[in-house]
Amino acid sequence: MAYAHHNQRPVFVAPNYHFIDPRRLNSSIFFVPPPVNYINPDFLPVVTPPGYIVNHSLLIRMDEERSLSLLKFIESEGLVPSPEEELKRIHVIGKLKQIVLAWIKKVAWQRRFPKQQIAATCATILTYGSYGLGVHGSESDIDALCVAPCFATIADFFIVLRNMLASMPEVSEIHCVKDAKVPLMRFKFDGILVDLPYAQLKVVSVPENVDILNPFFLRNIDETSWKSLSGVRANKRILQLVPNLENFQSMLRCVKLWAKRRGVYGTLFGFLGGVHLAILAAFVCQMHPNTSLNTLISSFFKTFASWPWPTPVILQDGMVPAAIDATETRSLMPIRLPSSPHEYCHSNITRSTFFKIRSELLRGHSITRDLSRPKFDWSGVFEPFPYAKKYTRFLKICLSASDRDELGDWVGWVKSRFRFLLVKLEEVQGLCDPNPTEYFDADSAEPNVVFYWGLQPGKRRLSYLEEVEDDFLKSINNGYQGPIGRIELSIVEASDLPENMEFDKGNGKGTKACWKLADYNKNRTPVFSQHLPNYFVGYVATNGDPQYPSAGD
Repeated sequence: MAYAHHNQRPVFVAPNYHFIDPRRLNSSIFFVPPPVNYINPDFLPVVTPPGYIVNHSLLIRMDEERSLSLLKFIESEGLVPSPEEELKRIHVIGKLKQIVLAWIKKVAWQRRFPKQQIAATCATILTYGSYGLGVHGSESDIDALCVAPCFATIADFFIVLRNMLASMPEVSEIHCVKDAKVPLMRFKFDGILVDLPYAQLKVVSVPENVDILNPFFLRNIDETSWKSLSGVRANKRILQLVPNLENFQSMLRCVKLWAKRRGVYGTLFGFLGGVHLAILAAFVCQMHPNTSLNTLISSFFKTFASWPWPTPVILQDGMVPAAIDATETRSLMPIRLPSSPHEYCHSNITRSTFFKIRSELLRGHSITRDLSRPKFDWSGVFEPFPYAKKYTRFLKICLSASDRDELGDWVGWVKSRFRFLLVKLEEVQGLCDPNPTEYFDADSAEPNVVFYWGLQPGKRRLSYLEEVEDDFLKSINNGYQGPIGRIELSIVEASDLPENMEFDKGNGKGTKACWKLADYNKNRTPVFSQHLPNYFVGYVATNGDPQYPSAGD
Protein backbone atom coordinates (compact mmCIF):
# COMPACT_ATOMS: atom_id res chain seq x y z
CA MET A 1 0.00 0.00 0.00
CA ALA A 2 1.39 3.43 -0.88
CA TYR A 3 0.92 6.62 1.12
CA ALA A 4 1.54 10.16 -0.02
CA HIS A 5 1.49 12.74 2.73
CA HIS A 6 4.29 14.42 4.63
CA ASN A 7 2.91 13.22 7.97
CA GLN A 8 2.37 9.64 6.88
CA ARG A 9 4.51 6.59 6.17
CA PRO A 10 6.93 6.79 3.23
CA VAL A 11 5.88 5.53 -0.18
CA PHE A 12 6.29 1.79 -0.66
CA VAL A 13 6.70 0.49 -4.19
CA ALA A 14 6.30 -3.17 -5.03
CA PRO A 15 9.17 -5.10 -6.62
CA ASN A 16 9.73 -5.15 -10.37
CA TYR A 17 8.60 -1.56 -10.80
CA HIS A 18 9.85 0.75 -13.50
CA PHE A 19 9.78 4.54 -13.61
CA ILE A 20 8.58 6.84 -16.36
CA ASP A 21 10.08 10.25 -17.01
CA PRO A 22 7.64 12.60 -15.20
CA ARG A 23 8.31 15.38 -17.68
CA ARG A 24 6.40 13.37 -20.30
CA LEU A 25 3.23 13.24 -18.19
CA ASN A 26 0.69 15.90 -17.24
CA SER A 27 -0.57 13.83 -14.35
CA SER A 28 0.83 13.17 -10.90
CA ILE A 29 0.27 9.41 -11.35
CA PHE A 30 3.01 7.17 -12.75
CA PHE A 31 3.39 3.48 -13.68
CA VAL A 32 3.72 0.68 -11.11
CA PRO A 33 2.73 -2.96 -11.29
CA PRO A 34 -0.75 -3.86 -9.97
CA PRO A 35 -2.25 -4.25 -7.42
CA VAL A 36 -0.53 -1.33 -5.66
CA ASN A 37 -2.91 1.62 -5.05
CA TYR A 38 -2.60 4.93 -3.27
CA ILE A 39 -4.69 5.79 -0.25
CA ASN A 40 -4.44 9.34 1.08
CA PRO A 41 -4.22 10.08 4.80
CA ASP A 42 -7.98 10.64 5.11
CA PHE A 43 -8.84 7.23 3.68
CA LEU A 44 -10.19 8.73 0.47
CA PRO A 45 -9.41 6.17 -2.25
CA VAL A 46 -7.43 7.32 -5.24
CA VAL A 47 -7.79 4.84 -8.07
CA THR A 48 -4.58 4.22 -9.97
CA PRO A 49 -4.49 2.37 -13.28
CA PRO A 50 -2.48 -0.86 -13.42
CA GLY A 51 1.17 -0.10 -13.96
CA TYR A 52 1.32 3.32 -12.24
CA ILE A 53 2.79 4.65 -9.01
CA VAL A 54 2.12 7.87 -7.16
CA ASN A 55 4.58 10.72 -7.14
CA HIS A 56 4.66 11.94 -3.51
CA SER A 57 5.74 15.54 -4.13
CA LEU A 58 3.44 16.08 -7.10
CA LEU A 59 0.42 14.90 -5.12
CA ILE A 60 1.22 17.33 -2.34
CA ARG A 61 1.72 20.14 -4.82
CA MET A 62 -1.52 19.27 -6.62
CA ASP A 63 -3.40 19.28 -3.32
CA GLU A 64 -1.95 22.67 -2.41
CA GLU A 65 -2.77 24.12 -5.82
CA ARG A 66 -6.35 22.89 -5.70
CA SER A 67 -6.80 24.26 -2.20
CA LEU A 68 -5.42 27.59 -3.40
CA SER A 69 -7.78 27.56 -6.38
CA LEU A 70 -10.67 26.97 -4.00
CA LEU A 71 -9.66 30.01 -1.97
CA LYS A 72 -9.50 32.12 -5.13
CA PHE A 73 -12.90 30.78 -6.15
CA ILE A 74 -14.34 31.79 -2.76
CA GLU A 75 -13.06 35.31 -3.23
CA SER A 76 -14.26 35.58 -6.84
CA GLU A 77 -17.78 34.58 -5.77
CA GLY A 78 -17.97 37.51 -3.37
CA LEU A 79 -17.89 35.24 -0.33
CA VAL A 80 -15.10 37.28 1.27
CA PRO A 81 -15.80 40.98 1.99
CA SER A 82 -13.36 43.62 0.82
CA PRO A 83 -11.31 45.52 3.43
CA GLU A 84 -13.62 48.52 2.95
CA GLU A 85 -16.73 46.39 3.53
CA GLU A 86 -15.13 44.82 6.59
CA LEU A 87 -14.34 48.23 8.07
CA LYS A 88 -17.93 49.30 7.45
CA ARG A 89 -19.26 46.36 9.45
CA ILE A 90 -16.82 47.05 12.27
CA HIS A 91 -18.05 50.64 12.31
CA VAL A 92 -21.70 49.53 12.43
CA ILE A 93 -21.07 47.20 15.37
CA GLY A 94 -19.11 49.90 17.18
CA LYS A 95 -21.97 52.36 16.73
CA LEU A 96 -24.50 49.79 17.93
CA LYS A 97 -22.48 49.25 21.09
CA GLN A 98 -22.47 52.99 21.74
CA ILE A 99 -26.23 53.23 21.20
CA VAL A 100 -26.95 50.27 23.47
CA LEU A 101 -24.71 51.73 26.18
CA ALA A 102 -26.53 55.07 25.97
CA TRP A 103 -29.87 53.23 25.99
CA ILE A 104 -29.18 51.27 29.17
CA LYS A 105 -28.05 54.40 31.00
CA LYS A 106 -31.22 56.14 29.87
CA VAL A 107 -33.33 53.26 31.19
CA ALA A 108 -31.39 53.33 34.49
CA TRP A 109 -32.06 57.06 34.74
CA GLN A 110 -35.77 56.42 34.15
CA ARG A 111 -35.65 54.02 37.09
CA ARG A 112 -34.19 56.84 39.25
CA PHE A 113 -31.04 54.90 40.01
CA PRO A 114 -28.23 56.74 41.83
CA LYS A 115 -25.77 58.57 39.61
CA GLN A 116 -22.98 56.20 40.54
CA GLN A 117 -25.06 53.18 39.49
CA ILE A 118 -26.11 54.83 36.24
CA ALA A 119 -22.47 55.56 35.43
CA ALA A 120 -21.46 51.97 36.23
CA THR A 121 -24.25 50.13 34.45
CA CYS A 122 -23.53 48.64 31.04
CA ALA A 123 -25.13 46.62 28.25
CA THR A 124 -23.38 45.18 25.21
CA ILE A 125 -23.65 43.76 21.71
CA LEU A 126 -22.46 40.22 20.87
CA THR A 127 -22.23 39.06 17.27
CA TYR A 128 -23.03 35.56 16.08
CA GLY A 129 -24.14 33.79 12.90
CA SER A 130 -21.94 34.10 9.82
CA TYR A 131 -20.36 37.32 11.07
CA GLY A 132 -19.61 35.85 14.48
CA LEU A 133 -17.94 32.85 12.84
CA GLY A 134 -15.98 35.01 10.43
CA VAL A 135 -17.58 33.55 7.30
CA HIS A 136 -19.73 36.49 6.20
CA GLY A 137 -19.74 37.66 2.62
CA SER A 138 -19.86 41.04 0.98
CA GLU A 139 -23.67 41.08 1.08
CA SER A 140 -24.22 39.23 4.38
CA ASP A 141 -26.29 40.71 7.17
CA ILE A 142 -25.13 41.04 10.78
CA ASP A 143 -26.60 38.92 13.55
CA ALA A 144 -26.05 40.87 16.77
CA LEU A 145 -27.48 40.17 20.22
CA CYS A 146 -28.35 42.97 22.65
CA VAL A 147 -27.49 41.74 26.16
CA ALA A 148 -28.79 43.88 29.00
CA PRO A 149 -29.05 43.76 32.81
CA CYS A 150 -32.10 42.69 34.78
CA PHE A 151 -33.85 46.04 35.12
CA ALA A 152 -34.19 46.60 31.35
CA THR A 153 -37.38 44.93 30.14
CA ILE A 154 -38.22 43.77 26.65
CA ALA A 155 -40.58 46.75 26.45
CA ASP A 156 -37.61 49.06 27.02
CA PHE A 157 -35.93 47.24 24.16
CA PHE A 158 -38.87 47.47 21.74
CA ILE A 159 -39.85 51.06 22.60
CA VAL A 160 -36.97 53.09 24.02
CA LEU A 161 -34.14 51.50 22.03
CA ARG A 162 -36.29 51.32 18.94
CA ASN A 163 -36.99 55.06 19.06
CA MET A 164 -33.33 55.85 19.66
CA LEU A 165 -32.42 53.84 16.57
CA ALA A 166 -35.20 55.42 14.51
CA SER A 167 -33.88 58.90 15.31
CA MET A 168 -30.54 58.12 13.67
CA PRO A 169 -30.11 59.03 9.98
CA GLU A 170 -28.05 55.86 9.38
CA VAL A 171 -30.94 53.60 10.43
CA SER A 172 -33.87 52.71 8.17
CA GLU A 173 -36.59 50.10 7.62
CA ILE A 174 -37.05 49.15 11.28
CA HIS A 175 -39.34 46.19 11.96
CA CYS A 176 -40.12 44.78 15.39
CA VAL A 177 -40.39 41.00 15.35
CA LYS A 178 -42.28 40.17 18.52
CA ASP A 179 -44.01 36.87 17.78
CA ALA A 180 -40.95 34.89 16.72
CA LYS A 181 -39.40 32.28 19.01
CA VAL A 182 -36.56 34.75 19.40
CA PRO A 183 -38.03 38.31 19.48
CA LEU A 184 -35.88 40.82 17.65
CA MET A 185 -35.63 44.10 15.80
CA ARG A 186 -34.63 44.08 12.15
CA PHE A 187 -33.31 47.21 10.47
CA LYS A 188 -30.71 48.56 8.10
CA PHE A 189 -27.71 50.44 9.46
CA ASP A 190 -25.72 52.24 6.78
CA GLY A 191 -27.37 49.89 4.28
CA ILE A 192 -26.36 46.70 6.14
CA LEU A 193 -29.21 44.53 7.38
CA VAL A 194 -29.02 43.88 11.12
CA ASP A 195 -30.96 41.31 13.15
CA LEU A 196 -30.97 42.38 16.80
CA PRO A 197 -32.59 40.00 19.32
CA TYR A 198 -32.62 40.70 23.05
CA ALA A 199 -31.48 38.83 26.15
CA GLN A 200 -31.79 39.86 29.77
CA LEU A 201 -29.30 38.64 32.38
CA LYS A 202 -29.91 38.59 36.12
CA VAL A 203 -27.12 41.04 36.83
CA VAL A 204 -27.10 44.81 37.40
CA SER A 205 -24.49 45.45 34.71
CA VAL A 206 -23.29 43.47 31.68
CA PRO A 207 -19.58 43.92 30.87
CA GLU A 208 -18.67 44.54 27.23
CA ASN A 209 -16.61 41.34 27.04
CA VAL A 210 -19.13 39.21 28.97
CA ASP A 211 -18.30 35.47 28.88
CA ILE A 212 -21.65 34.08 27.88
CA LEU A 213 -20.42 30.51 28.47
CA ASN A 214 -19.88 31.28 32.16
CA PRO A 215 -22.74 29.67 34.15
CA PHE A 216 -22.76 32.71 36.46
CA PHE A 217 -24.37 34.85 33.77
CA LEU A 218 -26.94 32.18 32.88
CA ARG A 219 -28.49 31.77 36.31
CA ASN A 220 -32.29 32.05 36.44
CA ILE A 221 -32.67 33.69 33.04
CA ASP A 222 -36.03 33.39 31.27
CA GLU A 223 -36.65 30.98 28.41
CA THR A 224 -36.74 33.70 25.75
CA SER A 225 -33.33 35.03 26.82
CA TRP A 226 -31.96 31.47 26.87
CA LYS A 227 -33.08 30.96 23.26
CA SER A 228 -31.65 34.32 22.24
CA LEU A 229 -28.30 33.40 23.79
CA SER A 230 -28.10 29.93 22.25
CA GLY A 231 -26.78 31.17 18.89
CA VAL A 232 -24.03 33.24 20.50
CA ARG A 233 -23.04 30.41 22.83
CA ALA A 234 -22.97 27.85 20.01
CA ASN A 235 -20.82 30.13 17.85
CA LYS A 236 -18.34 30.77 20.61
CA ARG A 237 -18.05 27.09 21.45
CA ILE A 238 -17.53 26.10 17.81
CA LEU A 239 -14.66 28.59 17.49
CA GLN A 240 -13.08 27.07 20.60
CA LEU A 241 -13.40 23.49 19.35
CA VAL A 242 -12.12 23.66 15.77
CA PRO A 243 -8.42 22.74 15.51
CA ASN A 244 -7.62 25.12 12.62
CA LEU A 245 -9.81 28.22 12.47
CA GLU A 246 -8.69 29.37 9.04
CA ASN A 247 -9.37 25.99 7.44
CA PHE A 248 -12.75 25.80 9.18
CA GLN A 249 -13.80 29.23 7.93
CA SER A 250 -12.76 28.52 4.35
CA MET A 251 -14.45 25.14 4.44
CA LEU A 252 -17.69 26.57 5.84
CA ARG A 253 -17.80 29.26 3.14
CA CYS A 254 -17.54 26.52 0.51
CA VAL A 255 -20.13 24.29 2.16
CA LYS A 256 -22.62 27.15 2.48
CA LEU A 257 -22.16 28.07 -1.17
CA TRP A 258 -22.72 24.43 -2.14
CA ALA A 259 -25.90 24.26 -0.06
CA LYS A 260 -27.27 27.46 -1.59
CA ARG A 261 -26.40 26.52 -5.17
CA ARG A 262 -27.88 23.03 -4.79
CA GLY A 263 -31.06 24.26 -3.12
CA VAL A 264 -30.58 22.69 0.32
CA TYR A 265 -30.06 25.86 2.40
CA GLY A 266 -32.78 27.50 4.47
CA THR A 267 -34.42 26.26 7.66
CA LEU A 268 -37.80 27.78 6.77
CA PHE A 269 -37.92 25.51 3.72
CA GLY A 270 -37.00 22.39 5.68
CA PHE A 271 -33.32 22.42 4.74
CA LEU A 272 -30.05 23.08 6.57
CA GLY A 273 -29.34 26.41 8.21
CA GLY A 274 -26.12 28.21 9.01
CA VAL A 275 -25.68 26.64 12.46
CA HIS A 276 -26.33 23.13 11.08
CA LEU A 277 -23.62 23.54 8.44
CA ALA A 278 -21.22 25.14 10.92
CA ILE A 279 -21.45 22.17 13.28
CA LEU A 280 -21.14 19.65 10.44
CA ALA A 281 -18.07 21.48 9.11
CA ALA A 282 -16.56 21.67 12.60
CA PHE A 283 -17.15 17.94 13.04
CA VAL A 284 -15.16 17.16 9.89
CA CYS A 285 -12.38 19.56 10.96
CA GLN A 286 -12.12 17.72 14.27
CA MET A 287 -11.94 14.37 12.50
CA HIS A 288 -9.23 15.60 10.11
CA PRO A 289 -7.29 18.31 11.98
CA ASN A 290 -4.16 18.39 9.79
CA THR A 291 -5.57 18.17 6.28
CA SER A 292 -5.90 20.71 3.51
CA LEU A 293 -9.04 22.59 2.47
CA ASN A 294 -9.17 20.43 -0.64
CA THR A 295 -9.40 17.25 1.42
CA LEU A 296 -11.72 18.73 4.06
CA ILE A 297 -14.42 19.43 1.47
CA SER A 298 -14.12 15.90 0.10
CA SER A 299 -14.22 14.48 3.64
CA PHE A 300 -17.38 16.49 4.36
CA PHE A 301 -19.28 14.76 1.55
CA LYS A 302 -17.78 11.36 2.32
CA THR A 303 -18.69 11.61 6.00
CA PHE A 304 -22.29 12.75 5.70
CA ALA A 305 -23.23 10.92 2.51
CA SER A 306 -22.88 7.72 4.54
CA TRP A 307 -23.89 9.05 7.96
CA PRO A 308 -26.29 6.66 9.75
CA TRP A 309 -29.09 9.15 10.39
CA PRO A 310 -30.85 9.63 12.80
CA THR A 311 -27.67 9.08 14.80
CA PRO A 312 -26.94 12.60 16.07
CA VAL A 313 -23.84 14.55 15.04
CA ILE A 314 -22.01 15.60 18.21
CA LEU A 315 -18.80 17.62 18.36
CA GLN A 316 -15.98 16.43 20.59
CA ASP A 317 -16.36 19.02 23.33
CA GLY A 318 -15.39 17.23 26.51
CA MET A 319 -18.96 17.13 27.84
CA VAL A 320 -20.40 13.89 29.13
CA PRO A 321 -22.87 12.67 26.48
CA ALA A 322 -26.44 12.98 27.70
CA ALA A 323 -29.19 10.54 26.85
CA ILE A 324 -30.89 11.54 23.61
CA ASP A 325 -34.25 13.16 24.22
CA ALA A 326 -37.26 11.25 22.88
CA THR A 327 -38.17 14.16 20.63
CA GLU A 328 -34.73 14.08 19.01
CA THR A 329 -35.09 10.41 18.11
CA ARG A 330 -37.95 11.47 15.84
CA SER A 331 -35.80 14.09 14.13
CA LEU A 332 -34.49 13.01 10.75
CA MET A 333 -31.11 14.76 11.06
CA PRO A 334 -30.37 15.57 14.72
CA ILE A 335 -27.36 17.84 15.27
CA ARG A 336 -26.41 18.72 18.83
CA LEU A 337 -25.51 22.26 19.82
CA PRO A 338 -21.98 22.26 21.27
CA SER A 339 -22.92 24.65 24.08
CA SER A 340 -25.20 22.21 25.91
CA PRO A 341 -25.44 18.41 26.19
CA HIS A 342 -29.23 18.59 26.06
CA GLU A 343 -29.88 21.04 23.19
CA TYR A 344 -30.17 20.29 19.50
CA CYS A 345 -30.40 22.53 16.47
CA HIS A 346 -33.93 23.53 15.59
CA SER A 347 -34.96 21.68 12.45
CA ASN A 348 -37.85 21.79 9.97
CA ILE A 349 -36.57 18.85 7.91
CA THR A 350 -39.29 16.65 6.40
CA ARG A 351 -39.24 13.44 4.36
CA SER A 352 -38.92 15.45 1.13
CA THR A 353 -36.13 17.72 2.24
CA PHE A 354 -34.26 14.87 3.94
CA PHE A 355 -34.32 12.99 0.64
CA LYS A 356 -33.04 16.06 -1.23
CA ILE A 357 -30.24 16.72 1.29
CA ARG A 358 -29.10 13.09 1.20
CA SER A 359 -29.19 13.07 -2.60
CA GLU A 360 -27.02 16.17 -2.79
CA LEU A 361 -24.54 14.80 -0.25
CA LEU A 362 -24.25 11.61 -2.29
CA ARG A 363 -23.76 13.65 -5.46
CA GLY A 364 -21.06 15.72 -3.79
CA HIS A 365 -19.30 12.56 -2.62
CA SER A 366 -19.48 11.05 -6.09
CA ILE A 367 -17.79 14.13 -7.58
CA THR A 368 -15.11 14.53 -4.91
CA ARG A 369 -14.28 10.92 -4.08
CA ASP A 370 -11.20 10.90 -6.32
CA LEU A 371 -9.38 14.20 -5.90
CA SER A 372 -6.31 12.94 -7.76
CA ARG A 373 -8.06 12.90 -11.13
CA PRO A 374 -6.02 15.08 -13.49
CA LYS A 375 -9.16 16.76 -14.85
CA PHE A 376 -10.94 17.15 -11.52
CA ASP A 377 -12.84 20.46 -11.39
CA TRP A 378 -14.53 21.99 -8.35
CA SER A 379 -17.08 23.83 -10.49
CA GLY A 380 -19.17 20.67 -10.75
CA VAL A 381 -19.69 20.65 -6.99
CA PHE A 382 -21.12 24.19 -7.04
CA GLU A 383 -23.21 23.85 -10.19
CA PRO A 384 -26.71 25.29 -9.58
CA PHE A 385 -29.48 22.75 -9.18
CA PRO A 386 -31.33 22.33 -12.54
CA TYR A 387 -34.93 22.73 -11.36
CA ALA A 388 -36.34 23.30 -14.86
CA LYS A 389 -34.72 20.10 -16.13
CA LYS A 390 -35.40 18.00 -13.05
CA TYR A 391 -39.15 18.60 -12.70
CA THR A 392 -41.99 18.68 -15.18
CA ARG A 393 -44.49 20.30 -12.79
CA PHE A 394 -44.21 22.98 -10.14
CA LEU A 395 -46.36 24.33 -7.38
CA LYS A 396 -46.43 28.09 -7.88
CA ILE A 397 -46.87 30.10 -4.66
CA CYS A 398 -47.60 33.77 -5.38
CA LEU A 399 -47.61 36.22 -2.45
CA SER A 400 -48.56 39.86 -2.94
CA ALA A 401 -49.48 42.96 -0.94
CA SER A 402 -50.37 46.57 -1.57
CA ASP A 403 -46.90 47.96 -0.72
CA ARG A 404 -43.36 46.72 -0.16
CA ASP A 405 -43.35 47.05 3.63
CA GLU A 406 -46.52 44.99 3.96
CA LEU A 407 -45.15 42.47 1.46
CA GLY A 408 -41.96 41.96 3.48
CA ASP A 409 -43.93 41.20 6.63
CA TRP A 410 -46.44 39.02 4.77
CA VAL A 411 -43.77 36.97 2.97
CA GLY A 412 -41.82 36.47 6.19
CA TRP A 413 -44.88 35.23 8.03
CA VAL A 414 -45.96 32.85 5.27
CA LYS A 415 -42.43 31.44 4.99
CA SER A 416 -42.46 30.69 8.70
CA ARG A 417 -45.48 28.42 8.01
CA PHE A 418 -44.03 26.69 4.94
CA ARG A 419 -43.33 23.47 6.81
CA PHE A 420 -47.09 22.99 7.29
CA LEU A 421 -47.61 23.34 3.54
CA LEU A 422 -44.72 21.00 2.76
CA VAL A 423 -46.02 18.24 5.04
CA LYS A 424 -49.51 18.63 3.59
CA LEU A 425 -48.17 18.27 0.05
CA GLU A 426 -46.26 15.15 1.05
CA GLU A 427 -49.51 13.64 2.31
CA VAL A 428 -51.48 14.22 -0.89
CA GLN A 429 -48.94 13.89 -3.70
CA GLY A 430 -45.59 12.57 -2.47
CA LEU A 431 -42.17 14.15 -2.29
CA CYS A 432 -41.81 17.85 -2.99
CA ASP A 433 -38.72 20.02 -3.55
CA PRO A 434 -39.24 23.53 -2.11
CA ASN A 435 -36.92 25.77 -4.11
CA PRO A 436 -35.85 28.50 -1.64
CA THR A 437 -35.21 31.07 -4.37
CA GLU A 438 -37.55 34.05 -4.43
CA TYR A 439 -38.72 35.27 -7.83
CA PHE A 440 -41.12 38.02 -8.79
CA ASP A 441 -43.78 38.46 -11.43
CA ALA A 442 -42.87 41.55 -13.44
CA ASP A 443 -46.31 41.61 -15.06
CA SER A 444 -48.13 42.07 -11.76
CA ALA A 445 -49.06 45.61 -10.69
CA GLU A 446 -48.63 44.79 -7.00
CA PRO A 447 -45.37 44.06 -5.18
CA ASN A 448 -45.04 40.29 -5.15
CA VAL A 449 -42.81 37.31 -4.42
CA VAL A 450 -43.18 33.99 -6.22
CA PHE A 451 -41.89 30.53 -5.26
CA TYR A 452 -41.74 27.47 -7.51
CA TRP A 453 -41.62 24.10 -5.77
CA GLY A 454 -40.76 21.02 -7.79
CA LEU A 455 -43.34 18.22 -7.65
CA GLN A 456 -42.42 14.56 -7.77
CA PRO A 457 -42.30 13.26 -11.35
CA GLY A 458 -44.80 10.58 -12.30
CA LYS A 459 -47.32 11.48 -9.62
CA ARG A 460 -50.92 12.29 -10.49
CA ARG A 461 -52.00 15.88 -10.78
CA LEU A 462 -52.65 17.63 -7.54
CA SER A 463 -56.41 17.25 -7.42
CA TYR A 464 -56.56 18.33 -3.78
CA LEU A 465 -54.94 21.72 -4.37
CA GLU A 466 -58.00 23.61 -3.17
CA GLU A 467 -58.06 21.60 0.05
CA VAL A 468 -54.32 22.15 0.58
CA GLU A 469 -54.73 25.88 0.01
CA ASP A 470 -57.66 26.13 2.44
CA ASP A 471 -55.75 24.32 5.19
CA PHE A 472 -52.66 26.42 4.61
CA LEU A 473 -54.67 29.66 4.75
CA LYS A 474 -56.08 28.64 8.12
CA SER A 475 -52.54 28.10 9.36
CA ILE A 476 -51.13 31.43 8.20
CA ASN A 477 -54.16 33.49 9.25
CA ASN A 478 -53.82 32.25 12.83
CA GLY A 479 -51.80 34.77 14.82
CA TYR A 480 -50.65 37.21 12.15
CA GLN A 481 -50.87 40.82 13.37
CA GLY A 482 -50.12 42.79 10.21
CA PRO A 483 -52.27 43.49 7.16
CA ILE A 484 -53.05 40.15 5.53
CA GLY A 485 -51.79 40.00 1.96
CA ARG A 486 -52.84 37.72 -0.86
CA ILE A 487 -51.72 34.18 -1.59
CA GLU A 488 -52.43 32.03 -4.62
CA LEU A 489 -51.41 28.42 -5.25
CA SER A 490 -51.42 26.91 -8.73
CA ILE A 491 -49.82 24.08 -10.73
CA VAL A 492 -47.43 25.14 -13.50
CA GLU A 493 -45.90 22.91 -16.16
CA ALA A 494 -42.16 23.28 -16.71
CA SER A 495 -42.85 24.32 -20.30
CA ASP A 496 -44.92 27.24 -19.00
CA LEU A 497 -42.28 28.69 -16.69
CA PRO A 498 -41.59 32.37 -17.44
CA GLU A 499 -38.70 32.73 -19.85
CA ASN A 500 -37.27 35.77 -18.06
CA MET A 501 -36.73 33.84 -14.82
CA GLU A 502 -33.37 32.14 -14.42
CA PHE A 503 -34.38 28.98 -12.61
CA ASP A 504 -31.02 27.26 -12.82
CA LYS A 505 -28.71 30.12 -11.82
CA GLY A 506 -28.45 29.36 -8.13
CA ASN A 507 -30.29 30.83 -5.20
CA GLY A 508 -31.38 34.41 -5.42
CA LYS A 509 -31.46 36.91 -2.64
CA GLY A 510 -34.38 36.47 -0.32
CA THR A 511 -36.21 38.52 2.23
CA LYS A 512 -36.03 37.37 5.81
CA ALA A 513 -39.00 36.51 7.97
CA CYS A 514 -40.49 39.57 9.61
CA TRP A 515 -43.51 40.03 11.85
CA LYS A 516 -44.92 43.37 12.96
CA LEU A 517 -45.08 44.32 16.59
CA ALA A 518 -46.75 47.59 15.69
CA ASP A 519 -46.84 50.07 12.83
CA TYR A 520 -45.01 52.98 14.34
CA ASN A 521 -45.92 55.32 11.52
CA LYS A 522 -49.61 55.51 12.42
CA ASN A 523 -52.13 54.80 15.15
CA ARG A 524 -49.56 55.64 17.84
CA THR A 525 -50.23 56.26 21.49
CA PRO A 526 -47.63 57.95 23.73
CA VAL A 527 -46.16 55.96 26.61
CA PHE A 528 -44.84 57.58 29.79
CA SER A 529 -42.49 56.15 32.38
CA GLN A 530 -44.02 54.80 35.59
CA HIS A 531 -40.86 55.77 37.41
CA LEU A 532 -40.53 59.39 36.22
CA PRO A 533 -43.92 61.14 35.95
CA ASN A 534 -44.57 62.88 32.62
CA TYR A 535 -41.37 61.44 31.14
CA PHE A 536 -42.11 60.40 27.55
CA VAL A 537 -40.42 57.14 26.47
CA GLY A 538 -42.08 56.20 23.16
CA TYR A 539 -45.18 54.99 21.39
CA VAL A 540 -47.26 51.86 21.14
CA ALA A 541 -49.99 51.12 18.64
CA THR A 542 -53.56 51.91 19.70
CA ASN A 543 -54.34 48.23 19.32
CA GLY A 544 -51.04 47.35 21.00
CA ASP A 545 -50.43 44.20 22.95
CA PRO A 546 -51.53 44.74 26.58
CA GLN A 547 -48.36 42.90 27.53
CA TYR A 548 -46.53 46.16 26.91
CA PRO A 549 -48.62 48.96 28.52
CA SER A 550 -45.50 51.03 29.20
CA ALA A 551 -41.76 50.92 29.09
CA GLY A 552 -41.53 50.85 32.83
CA ASP A 553 -43.06 47.44 33.47
